[in-house]
Amino acid sequence: MLYRTAGQYKTSYEADQALFPVRQDAVLLGIILLFVWVIFPLTASEFTFQTLLIPILIYSLAALGLNILTGYAGQLSLGTAAFMGVGAYACYKMITLMPWMNPIVAILLSGFFSAGVGVMFGIPSLRIKGFYLAIATLAAQFFLVWLFEKWAWLYNYNASGAIQVPNLDIFGLYVSGPQADSIVQYYVVLFIVSLLTWLCINLTRGNLGRTWKATRDMDIAAELIGINLMRSKLTAFAISSYVVGVAGALFVFMWRGAAEPNLFDIPLSFRILFIAIIGGLGSIMGNYLGAILIVGLPVVLNLLPETLGIPISSSMVEHLNIMIVGSLIVFFLIVEPHGLAQLWRLLREKLILWPFPY
Repeated sequence: MLYRTAGQYKTSYEADQALFPVRQDAVLLGIILLFVWVIFPLTASEFTFQTLLIPILIYSLAALGLNILTGYAGQLSLGTAAFMGVGAYACYKMITLMPWMNPIVAILLSGFFSAGVGVMFGIPSLRIKGFYLAIATLAAQFFLVWLFEKWAWLYNYNASGAIQVPNLDIFGLYVSGPQADSIVQYYVVLFIVSLLTWLCINLTRGNLGRTWKATRDMDIAAELIGINLMRSKLTAFAISSYVVGVAGALFVFMWRGAAEPNLFDIPLSFRILFIAIIGGLGSIMGNYLGAILIVGLPVVLNLLPETLGIPISSSMVEHLNIMIVGSLIVFFLIVEPHGLAQLWRLLREKLILWPFPY
């Protein structure tokens, strides 16, 4: 009944290819936006902002960048965390060299540095693919983290080797640093994530997105019909690295507050890859579903036993989290390779047809 489509006629190709072909989808998105823009900020606590809302948005954005490269363009990457580090260090250097720069502008500009590095490491994709390309991006991961440690100019020759986020304000309102309020940081992250998500939706639904999908499905056939593989692959690396770089800047400036080079090591790359796999490769919405699961699962495992009166140690919670995430990855790879996004599509189709069985 909720998804009854009677009376919703399509009288043009434009209406048939609309972003929301069913009116209820637009209503559902409006309700979600109402919650994330109004209700959550008014009701959430400091713990909720720092443990759930802000990290879910940042991880979703990082997984979105990876999904453009792997899910849409079919180019495997294991160096996502390193490209996040490029964005974080670029933003830090711009802020320290130009203290007058608007922090939001600095975060958005930091993605261009990550995009340049991503294109440079994406050049091997013109000759290699699959497992060998994944190894090439893994080499980028190790090299960039080593560079973050050895190039002292990146962290302003700090003796600790870490970058510390200063207090940055916009019109007298602190948006980062120790004096910033979590609700302000949440709105900054939400604005940037919403903007980049909107841009990625338009890119993946346009000509560029179709060339990426053709390259992913069969690159030889795509080249035979006139698609420039070099342009297709390098634009995927550039846009993916840009989004990931912005996510890295948000990761440090709007959430962690400080960062050492090992923060961007291989475990972070795998965590973002797990979000993309569980959420669903080749899906925009899947990044958010995967991030909600991956970020929210440890919180649930911490709070649920206490609520039920079951004593459980923190080490056991960590082990359970790893076991559950690993089991979910195996489950989705075998049973539903398209992840949580595909499960939502199936549920939506059932709701549209309900109560009929076909």
